[in-house]
Amino acid sequence: MNLHAIPGPRAVRGHPRLTAYVRESQAVHRRADLGDDRVASLHAWQLLMPGEGCFTALTSAEVRGWWLPPLPADLPVFMAMGLDDPRPMRAGVRTSRHTRVISCEEIDGLRVASGPETLLACARWLCLIDMVVLLDGVLHTGACSESDIRAVLGVKRPGSKALQRALAFADGRSESPFETLTRLLHVLCGIDVEPQYVIRDTSGARVARVDLLIVGTNEAPEYDGDEHDKAPRRVVDRRRDRALDAAGFVRRGYTSGDILRRAVTVLQDADRSLGRPHDPTRIRAWHDQLRQSLFTPSGTRAVLARTTPTIAPRARNEAGSGDAA
Repeated sequence: MNLHAIPGPRAVRGHPRLTAYVRESQAVHRRADLGDDRVASLHAWQLLMPGEGCFTALTSAEVRGWWLPPLPADLPVFMAMGLDDPRPMRAGVRTSRHTRVISCEEIDGLRVASGPETLLACARWLCLIDMVVLLDGVLHTGACSESDIRAVLGVKRPGSKALQRALAFADGRSESPFETLTRLLHVLCGIDVEPQYVIRDTSGARVARVDLLIVGTNEAPEYDGDEHDKAPRRVVDRRRDRALDAAGFVRRGYTSGDILRRAVTVLQDADRSLGRPHDPTRIRAWHDQLRQSLFTPSGTRAVLARTTPTIAPRARNEAGSGDAA
């Protein structure tokens, strides 16, 4: 059967007797040809929202394709709605109540909060590291400007303080989430770094652009993703290493395992570069933040504990929970 040839809405309420539709929650179904990912399922969840409601927080960020930390499969769907709007009575929905209509737009048939409102909502639930990853990606791609983001900050708006703090650490020059993590590791340990530094030789000719340069040194820490293990990339990388060495610079490549599980070795390298005694206790500032992040199991459990709606015992099968904002 060619599901793409079947006419009909992307999602329907009720109990359709068609194999072209799959159940998403009680009495809401989506077309099977939309796929099995989280974004595809939102077409069914959207049927539960009031007319001025919209997806927000991490749900909106995912629809927008922003840089994100690893999201758990059982993360709830985040919705924003008015104070008097009826709340969707379903498990797996986290609603926030607002005294005014939240600015939103439509992306591929889905109503999502505006970029700045999405970031503000994310800041309610995420730790510093995860928020800086989001902000770096948004600023890097130009999805939002810093002035647009600051415009949604307000004394009484939940998430404002956390978002403002994350903005102080954000830098749109990062080119990937793990570049952001590598930079934050150094910064939180008190090491000044310059992102996307262009190295030139004695004649002024460009040699390379490195992810980071430790200020005051010739040491360049960089994140090496899986693509660096592929044969064609290895050839280019070794040629680049030789050019950096000839220019008097030392490149230090780190993997995700180094950043997330062996961060003290990164700190040790930086201390040696700076010519200062290695003090492993400096890594605590990084570990304290990392433990709260979705990049770690402990952080994932903490986020789920904060975001999973509390369900009354007799309504546990279908009820959701909301909180005023």
